[in-house]
Amino acid sequence: MAVARFYHLTRDPPEALLPVLIGKALEQGLRVALRGRDRARMEALDLALWRGDGFLPHGLAGGAHDADQPVLLCCDETPATELPNRPGCLIALEASPVSAEEAAAAERLCILFDGTDPDAVEAARAQWRELTGAGVAAEYWNRDSGRWTCQARHPAA
Repeated sequence: MAVARFYHLTRDPPEALLPVLIGKALEQGLRVALRGRDRARMEALDLALWRGDGFLPHGLAGGAHDADQPVLLCCDETPATELPNRPGCLIALEASPVSAEEAAAAERLCILFDGTDPDAVEAARAQWRELTGAGVAAEYWNRDSGRWTCQARHPAA
C-alpha cells in the first residue's frame, strides 16, 4: 500500500515538480498514471513534458499505444488499477479523486494541490480525511524552507 504524499504547491506550478516525481517513479521501475480533471489541461501538460529538460516517455490516454506508455496522462475517473499501462504510481492533480482501493494497489501515490487556491486546499484536506479515514498512511509535504520537506505524517490504521 502506498503512502499518500500530499504536495502543497505554493512556489511553482505542477510542471516544475512533475518531472521529479515521474523520474523517481520511473527509476524505481514503476509505470505512472498522471490524472487530472480537464482534457485541455492534460494536453498542455503533455506538451510541457515533451518540452522539458529531460526525456520523459509518455502519452495522452486515448491513443493506440496506451498499454505501452511508461507514463499515461488521463483525465477520466478510470481506476488506476484498470488503466492499460498498469501503473504502480498514481499522481493526482486538481483534486482528482483517489480511492482507498487505488492507494492500496499503488506503490507510490502523489497528490499535488495549488496552495494559493482556497478551494484546492479544502479539496486536499477532504482527500486527506477520506484516505486516512480509510486507513491509508499519509504525508504532507511543502517547500516553505526552499526544499521539499515532510511536515506531517499520519500512520496507516
